[in-house]
Amino acid sequence: MTSAVPSAAPPAEPSAAPSRSGLKRPAALAFAGASALTVANIYFPQPLLDAVASGLNVSGSAASLIATAAQVGYALGIALVVPLADAARLRRLATTLLLLTTAGLLVAAAAPNLATLTVATLALSTTTVLPQILVPTAASLAGPGHSGRAVGVIGIGITLGSTLSRTLSGAVAGFSGDWRTAYLVAAALTGGLVFVLPRLLPASRGGRPVPYRELIGSLPRLVRAHPGLRFSALLGATVFAAFSAFWATLAFHLAGPPFGLGVAWAGLFGLFGLPAALLSYTAGRLSDRRGPRYVNTVALVCVSAAFLVLGVGGDSLTALVIGTNLLVYGTSSSQVANQVRVFRLDEQVRARLNTLFMLASFTGGAVGSLTGAALYARWGWTGMVLGCGGFLLPAAVALARGRHLG
Repeated sequence: MTSAVPSAAPPAEPSAAPSRSGLKRPAALAFAGASALTVANIYFPQPLLDAVASGLNVSGSAASLIATAAQVGYALGIALVVPLADAARLRRLATTLLLLTTAGLLVAAAAPNLATLTVATLALSTTTVLPQILVPTAASLAGPGHSGRAVGVIGIGITLGSTLSRTLSGAVAGFSGDWRTAYLVAAALTGGLVFVLPRLLPASRGGRPVPYRELIGSLPRLVRAHPGLRFSALLGATVFAAFSAFWATLAFHLAGPPFGLGVAWAGLFGLFGLPAALLSYTAGRLSDRRGPRYVNTVALVCVSAAFLVLGVGGDSLTALVIGTNLLVYGTSSSQVANQVRVFRLDEQVRARLNTLFMLASFTGGAVGSLTGAALYARWGWTGMVLGCGGFLLPAAVALARGRHLG
């Protein structure tokens, strides 16, 4: 996911916030920081998988269940929790989610075996969906004409959090010599948000109370009603599946021949991809000027080029860095374009539309993580790369046929 960048419209600048709206710059930046810290909980375990396998005395493919559990848990949270952003008491919801996520991280840090770690990862990933609640909340606070900038700021926070979390966790585990330390650091950062973030949120979103059953029950109807949502969901799921397959296997690839590099190096690839992550904020502006479909096409070309580079030059660190940047830029830009399309559909149910789109994306991510690890275990790096090409083929077909969907 950077990783993927949820954004409803392009930011004028990476750090800019709306200046004449209900969401002031300090609050917008705080939302971005909170999004960065919480979304990091999904991605920081990925560079640790080889260390976890060694520490718990399990195989690499078994340890990869952690990455899959994180994606599945996040998808569950998006499906069951994020719709509450249309109706819930936001301060209470944010506080509860932060406390539950912190508790899950502490359990994971003390896990005596892989089963406990996997269950804890599933649980904490289900409750760490705060970024997807802050996105529609920021759009509502900013008001008409300013929501795009507000969501764009949060999008940059999500991008940086998902990108840099791998670097931080790899460095922490490398320097401390223990993968558990990374979980303790994440717990401290997440827990600290309890004292800051809820105060910046409105008590509720306002409007008429909507029963939880009605919120969840409306989701299938929204899928049927909006072809643009289905189109974006397909593109998001397939591209993010390929993205997740890469990150779920990179640590094992770097640990094996010809590299023989440790966990800290796997984390460094998050830092190596930072230029592309920052550059991806321009995708929103380009979506406004040329349309989301144009940006989706550019993004798919970048992601395809990334796996071509990764396949041909998989034994070269330089090629891996180039491929990582192409992949991060393409995936993040694709996410932005898809969100622009989805958020234009119906402002009144924005949180639920976000739920459906992100659910599709992270379900794709879970499938990608699991499939990528299985392909790598059986056929190595080349098998993983070819499998990612298979994920991208449906996206190319959809783009060719979906010209009328924008």
